[in-house]
Amino acid sequence: MKKKLVVLSGAGISAESGIKTFRDSDGLWEGHNVNDVATPEGWLRNPELVLDFYNQRRKQLQTVIPNTGHEIIAELEADFEVQIITQNVDNLHEKAGSTSVLHLHGELLKVRSTANKNYILDWKDDLNLGDLDSNGNQLRPHIVWFGEEVPALEKAVSIVEKADILIIIGTSLQVYPAASLMNFANPNIPVYYIDPKPATIYDLPNDIKVIATTGSKGMKIVQKELKKLQ
Repeated sequence: MKKKLVVLSGAGISAESGIKTFRDSDGLWEGHNVNDVATPEGWLRNPELVLDFYNQRRKQLQTVIPNTGHEIIAELEADFEVQIITQNVDNLHEKAGSTSVLHLHGELLKVRSTANKNYILDWKDDLNLGDLDSNGNQLRPHIVWFGEEVPALEKAVSIVEKADILIIIGTSLQVYPAASLMNFANPNIPVYYIDPKPATIYDLPNDIKVIATTGSKGMKIVQKELKKLQ
């Protein structure tokens, strides 16, 4: 039976593919204050701005490709039961070939009803005011904004609890509740933490190997280490 390998990924893994993270640029995300484009209040204030912002992100997503970090994680499915829990709203893990990806914060290529959070549609083109669900309610980006609940959190906790190996990659561990997921891992499993500027982890009893480099370089190192654990 294959060991269960769980990957917690953040914006850093996609940064190598050209998708900017807002925490690296003074709280701005592609030049916008996150309060204007990533909160329910921002949506109520100026839905046109929010829709245009995510339309631009959706277009950008069509121009980027997975990097080596994404590809190595996908390759690990040959030897492990790999489950990815990502904070990212892009589809680069899927493009690289990963088959089990849980998006904590939503997906750029989906939209949902403003009146029914379970009414979700695949969406590759621009989303505009006047695009409605079947009951006449405006559609919005399928993104978990700051201040909103994280519907997939319970499922994510369950996945981490069953992990035999945990990889944390490309995250500053500053966004909660996502950053708390590692605390649900079995204390006896190995943990690898890959980030160019790794946060200090004080409260995990696990054996943690910190690899202070990019996702691509870090995953090459981890890939070699994992061969010893098979």
